[in-house]
Amino acid sequence: MSRPAKEISSAPITPRPASPNTTAGAGAPPVSCPPSQFHSPSLSRSPLLNGEGEEGGVKRPSKAPKTPVRTPRLSLTPRFITPLGSPVRKALRLTKLDPQDAWAWGVICLTLAFIWQLYTLWILVQLHESVENGVRYSRYLQLFGLTFGEKLTKLLALFPILYLSAGTCSTLIIIGGSTGRSFFELICGTECSRDLTTTEWYLAFTCVAVLLSQLPNMNSIAGVSLVGAITAVGYCTLIWVVSVTQGRLPMVSYDPVESGSQVQHMFSVLNALGIVAFAFRGHNLILEIQATMPSSEKHPSHIPMWKGVKVSYTTIAACLFPLAIGGYWAYGHLIPADGMLTALFMFHSQDVSKFILGLTSLFVIVNAVSSFQIYGMPMFDDLESQYTSRMKKPLPWWLRAIMRAVSGFLCFFIAVAIPFLSSLAGLIGGIALPVTFAYPCFMWLKIKKPKVFGPMWWLNWALGLLGMGLSAITVAAGVYVVVDTGVDVSFFNPK
Repeated sequence: MSRPAKEISSAPITPRPASPNTTAGAGAPPVSCPPSQFHSPSLSRSPLLNGEGEEGGVKRPSKAPKTPVRTPRLSLTPRFITPLGSPVRKALRLTKLDPQDAWAWGVICLTLAFIWQLYTLWILVQLHESVENGVRYSRYLQLFGLTFGEKLTKLLALFPILYLSAGTCSTLIIIGGSTGRSFFELICGTECSRDLTTTEWYLAFTCVAVLLSQLPNMNSIAGVSLVGAITAVGYCTLIWVVSVTQGRLPMVSYDPVESGSQVQHMFSVLNALGIVAFAFRGHNLILEIQATMPSSEKHPSHIPMWKGVKVSYTTIAACLFPLAIGGYWAYGHLIPADGMLTALFMFHSQDVSKFILGLTSLFVIVNAVSSFQIYGMPMFDDLESQYTSRMKKPLPWWLRAIMRAVSGFLCFFIAVAIPFLSSLAGLIGGIALPVTFAYPCFMWLKIKKPKVFGPMWWLNWALGLLGMGLSAITVAAGVYVVVDTGVDVSFFNPK
């Protein structure tokens, strides 16, 4: 099998000597990462850098007609999807789609945000590799630095990415530790002689997460990521199916909750948009994931990568939208601040079997542990890059283990010190919003240079400026909500 005449080289950790069998010769393009990052083990390598390697409760009875009438099947929906789709159709059928209902606007905002972030994800997939100079950009910060320079990278991109990484990892510790305690109490019941405190559950979760964080890069955590994806689909599906099949709670209302002045209501809405933005975090990791795929001039990585993105985001939509629509239909204004899992335990712990509740909790815990590795990778990588840039030598394995352990336990300290971190999701989402919704648009304008006043020029300028504006107002709204509207502040008192 002949090799392509020209290959797009990845940004490897350690510069490799030219192989005598390589057809590109001595004029091969330089590697893309700066010298300070040559020895960072967090960077995912492409398996084919030099053309080598392999390709790698109680149910409510429903009224049905006595004599069923057969009708021709006109829908193209596969039959095996029907059992899963029927609870959502039930929710949509029983809920009037009144534009004045608060949840209708929520679904519209969620849909627009989903489409917007999918477009900016497409931009990053396309910008991952440069055919002109044969370079693959395997980090978000690296691509941002190429586009806008190192000073703007440190000013505009580094803080939001590290803030998002540490904030997400701390939130995962809170979720995983709290769910672990609920799971233990569910399984053990009243027979347990002594239960761990919430802080101790946070610590137990952190120890497991830190142990798994010793896997060096994106290639090595592929299996962990797969397990996390399967469990995410599992717990999302279980939560919304159980919630919808159990039916709406008595006295459920869908009227907008308007407390306080119009200004307070407006800031609450904007803070909710920040929470939606926080839900779509993770764009800064797409380049490292794509770097694990082989790429050449004939077979560029962006083609299979985009196919994978479409499949994965179809799955995400199949989990996210039923969870949002079915959950709000079932609980309405009664849904607790901690979310759907808490609502499931709060309202259906006596109606649903312990097996279902326990399986859902277990899925949440496993997903939180696996997600910790993915969202923590930018934090680990920055620390390791700082070492290699200053010391000018590879990072020893034992020092990498210590640095990652310190990072993990720092997130544990944040989780214990600020256990109400989930209440700050709107603020975190607002700060990190440009990373997902705005910066990719400006990168496209700077690198691809679309025709001035053309469709792509207008689209990216509009989305980029809108994203920056939304970031400013959602940050202001998040701060306002934290200061003025009653966040339950309980420093060093996790419950």
